[in-house]
Amino acid sequence: MIDLQQLSKRFGSVEALKDLSLSVPAGCLFGLLGPNGAGKTTVLNILSTLMLPDTGSVKIAGIDIIKFPRLARERLGYVAQEIAIDKILTGRELLQFQARLYHLSRNQRELRIKELISMMEMTEWIDRRCGTYSGGMRRRLDLATGLLHEPQLLVLDEPTVGLDIESRATVWSVLRQLKEQGTTIILSSHYLEEVEALADRLAIIDKGQVIAEGTPTELKNKLGGDRVTLRVREFSDSKEASYVKEMMQQCPGVNCVVVNKTQGYSLNLIVENETVLEQIRNEMANAKLPVFALSHSRPSLDDVYLQATGYTLTDAELAVAGQRDSKSERKKAMR
Repeated sequence: MIDLQQLSKRFGSVEALKDLSLSVPAGCLFGLLGPNGAGKTTVLNILSTLMLPDTGSVKIAGIDIIKFPRLARERLGYVAQEIAIDKILTGRELLQFQARLYHLSRNQRELRIKELISMMEMTEWIDRRCGTYSGGMRRRLDLATGLLHEPQLLVLDEPTVGLDIESRATVWSVLRQLKEQGTTIILSSHYLEEVEALADRLAIIDKGQVIAEGTPTELKNKLGGDRVTLRVREFSDSKEASYVKEMMQQCPGVNCVVVNKTQGYSLNLIVENETVLEQIRNEMANAKLPVFALSHSRPSLDDVYLQATGYTLTDAELAVAGQRDSKSERKKAMR
């Protein structure tokens, strides 16, 4: 359904995408996971024909969207991260207006709007003015507008950011229902639990590149064991962390060691099983080193990201905060 090959995109001195390639099969719910600023929105904007790549090719259902953008738009629905809804119209009036833009007949409009109101659980408030809606209501309505023409491909950019629990559960339920009906969905998020719960397959993006791809289970299994977090002190230093890392790498049952500088130089280990914990304690005691904290858990997608990059998703978001000018990027994309 989706074929992206060697996409590159630059905004001034910022290289948003670096030869990014990605394929998504039809009927798949595909997750794009990564911190803010990783390049997820740029990928989705290009895929939705809102932005051109500097280099590379993009195809949807075999259609070259750079050469035939209008033909591609007929097959996709796009729901942006920022919700743009007319405050004066009622929800129903907005859906009717959008349906006309899609050239749906009167009968088609009424039937489809009725289906979406039920699907998104909007019956109680759909005839109120949009200006009175909560964030969760606005997001449900925004998603409904993207589904009016029953697209083959649904593109979602951070669809549940800031939503209450009820609205988030509704969106999750709708996405699962759409997938069962054969709709291909590509969803960007920095919520680990959301991607893990919904996605058939996912790609982890960092600094404009795909650093890991597969099913959630495949990616976690590739780590080869459980996660152990070791903190020598509340705040250690580079020299001590490097020494402990070298020592842990010689420890039987330890498969991988990553130093997390942003978390007080803590060490994240991938171990074969929890019996290795006692061995770690003994090694630390023999070296006459303290253990401030030692925890064990099953591997998560954050561990996959940490092993690939050396820092967590939260750390990555803090690192890129303030580095990109989103207003400037939008202006350039509109030229």
